Amino acid sequence: QAEYRIITNQSDTFTAWCNSHLRKAGTQIENIEEDFRNGLKLMLLLEVISGERLPKPDKGKMRFHKIANVNKALDFICSKGVKLVSIGAEEIVDGNGKMTLGMIWTIILRFAIQDISVEETSAKEGLLLWCQRKTAPYRNVNVQNFHISWKDGLALCALIHRHRPDLIDYSKLRKDDPIGNLNTAFEVAEKFLDIPKMLDAEDIVNTPKPDEKAIMTYVSCFYHAFAGAEQAETAANRICKVLAVNQENEKLMEEYEKLASELLEWIRRTIPWLENRVAEQTMRAMQQKLEDFRDYRRIHKPPRVQEKCQLEINFNTLQTKLRLSNRPAFMPSEGKMVSDIANAWKGLEGVEKGYEEWLLTEIRRLERLDHLAEKFKQKCSMHESWTGGKEELLSQKDYESASLMEIRALMRKHEAFESDLAAHQDRVEQIAAIAQELNELDYHDAATVNARCQGICDQWDNLGTLTQKRRDSLERVEKLWETIDQLYLEFAKRAAPFNNWMDGAMEDLQDMFIVHSIEEIQSLITAHDQFKATLPEADKERMATMGIHNEILKIAQTYGIKLSGINPYTNLSPQDISTKWDTVKHLVPLRDQMLQEEVARQQANERLRRQFAAQANIIGPWIQTKMEEIGHVSVDIAGSLEEQMNSLKQYEHNIINYKSNMDKLEGDHQLSQESLIFDNKHTNYTMEHVRVGWEQLLTTIARTINEVENQILTRDAKGISQEQLNEFRASFNHFDRKRNGMMDPDDFRACLISMGYDLVSATIHFSGQITLSEFYVYSGEVEFARIMTLVDPNNTGVVTFQAFIDFMTRETAETDTAEQVMASFKILASDKNYITMDELRRELPPEQAEYCISRMTRYIGADGPSGALDYISFSSALYGESDL
Repeated sequence: QAEYRIITNQSDTFTAWCNSHLRKAGTQIENIEEDFRNGLKLMLLLEVISGERLPKPDKGKMRFHKIANVNKALDFICSKGVKLVSIGAEEIVDGNGKMTLGMIWTIILRFAIQDISVEETSAKEGLLLWCQRKTAPYRNVNVQNFHISWKDGLALCALIHRHRPDLIDYSKLRKDDPIGNLNTAFEVAEKFLDIPKMLDAEDIVNTPKPDEKAIMTYVSCFYHAFAGAEQAETAANRICKVLAVNQENEKLMEEYEKLASELLEWIRRTIPWLENRVAEQTMRAMQQKLEDFRDYRRIHKPPRVQEKCQLEINFNTLQTKLRLSNRPAFMPSEGKMVSDIANAWKGLEGVEKGYEEWLLTEIRRLERLDHLAEKFKQKCSMHESWTGGKEELLSQKDYESASLMEIRALMRKHEAFESDLAAHQDRVEQIAAIAQELNELDYHDAATVNARCQGICDQWDNLGTLTQKRRDSLERVEKLWETIDQLYLEFAKRAAPFNNWMDGAMEDLQDMFIVHSIEEIQSLITAHDQFKATLPEADKERMATMGIHNEILKIAQTYGIKLSGINPYTNLSPQDISTKWDTVKHLVPLRDQMLQEEVARQQANERLRRQFAAQANIIGPWIQTKMEEIGHVSVDIAGSLEEQMNSLKQYEHNIINYKSNMDKLEGDHQLSQESLIFDNKHTNYTMEHVRVGWEQLLTTIARTINEVENQILTRDAKGISQEQLNEFRASFNHFDRKRNGMMDPDDFRACLISMGYDLVSATIHFSGQITLSEFYVYSGEVEFARIMTLVDPNNTGVVTFQAFIDFMTRETAETDTAEQVMASFKILASDKNYITMDELRRELPPEQAEYCISRMTRYIGADGPSGALDYISFSSALYGESDL
């Protein structure tokens, strides 16, 4: 009875399975033992499930015709690698039910189950593993076989819910309702999955061990129903992954373009400001320009230095990601290459250096101009004070009514004036020279200076003319007069030069000066001391001059001569000499004080120089040491990349913390500039040198960290172990002869050979005779040249460590290809050469689907409907040149 039940169950299941295929040909069977006896529907079944044509069947109704048709079917089954044991055409034609069911089971195994493969298992084991995986998350389901594991119906419901959760509410199913569960699964499968009912729920529940072949046949229908969906899901996942890579890369490209555009625009705006060499007219305005430049160097430029460094890091990271995803290298827009930005930056720093030098030169020029202008005004004032009234004096005709003595006195007075006039010639020449220098230095108020100088020169010429006229007049009447008192004359002659000496001394004692070092002020002090040493001799001259006057008084008193109190030969009185001498003695200590104050200022400047030098001599070597230490870290193979990264991060942290020292040095540099200190013999480090070193240090640590990040990215993406990476690093360091992080081509060739790389691996074609040794030499050169184009595409003549790592890993790297992406799209498109928008939106997430739709071109084939899209050209374009 049990055997009869098994045969009945198999008969019902196999009949339903056969009809699920025969209905595609517009027919079906009613009795599996009878309807296959003539072989016609059997041949038709095989054609439907295999998709191949069988030999033309015999049309006769005789027994031998039926046997011939069944044999054609059995031969076709055998041609598919199936061994038919004890199954002959005669048994099928005679209606042997057991043999017929055995034959159908053989067909089911070959065409429905044999190709099922999960993790290198096949057939029954593969189908069972598939069921176990799909039902693993479900409660009360434990698939261990193809009989009792399916009795409660939960396993079938779980399979359906796993793939189509919209068809069954699994949470409402009960383990104690097996018939209800089974019927639910049968009805849903038949209605929504096109799987006909092949089993009977009550028969399965009431049988201790349901028929395994029947269950396998039915379950295999679910595998084939859902396999297409899983294939489509796999294909969709691959496409999403590829598109995600492209979208991320495009975003990085757009960010690079934006950052590059902003940086270049800032450089474009800044350069004209730095190129502007229009000088201000005042020292205050030029010092404001210098302050603006300091703000640019301290506040505005440092963020741009970081942006430039970040731009290079982003570019290198993007290129690494493109290489790792088998994409072509990124080519920025014209004018936005890293080299373009570097050139623009170089131009910026060029005009920047020239601008600072110009500012300092202009400030020195204005300082000199202010000094000369004040000196010009002082000398003009003294000269104008001296010439006041001289023209009126020379123009008067007092000699016409003078006595003999008076005319002689007038003559001597005029001679004294001429001597005085000649003595002032030097001051007039100094005034003219200062005016000329002010013009040559482009003094802003040169017009006023020129007008004043011209007035003095015109007046001086007029004084000369008037002096000559007065002399001529006096000489005409000179013979009419007697000799003037010799004592008065001697007094006048001695008093005039002494008076001029005192005028010069007062002028020198009040002369303005500008110095920039202790040596210069010491030179002025020495000159002042030399002047003070002449004072005793000058005092003797004063006393001698005053002695002449005293002698005049003594003679007048002795001989009773009544003096008018006025020396007819000079306007200088003894009181004038005494007053000026007192003034000179008063100005000497004032000059001493002024010079000592300048000494203190120069000493303060020297302290500023030493203070700046002390810091600069520490910071400069510190920066150089850090640069060398960072270089050592980048070639150290003692630890992992993560350890190198931690070490570099610590260096970066220390460098950032060191910024306060740079700020203090900038402050001292500003104090030096405000004190107009432009040289420093105590250090070879200028602020510009330290700034450049500091910026290079920041850039170097950032670039080195980025290089290690890219090495980690390469290692993880390519599947390189830390030991392999250390081996690559050790080989690279060995052949890095110059210890600069690069290998020459010859060293690179030796490195490849030392690692066992075969340079004679390329296939080379020759047109003539060639020896074996020549073949190895020639083919090795060709292969090495090919490798060099990979590791040095820009023909720089060196191989960097990153390029070396990329080459050593790219040959075996497992990356997606355009052909793989095309195959995935073909699965989603059900083997068509085009795909529709609906298919993309159904199979892909919304963002990925719209990404494809916006970029795919229209399909131009005649077999495609309106709106069809060309996924083949789209897949190829993913791996073509970037058009961003």
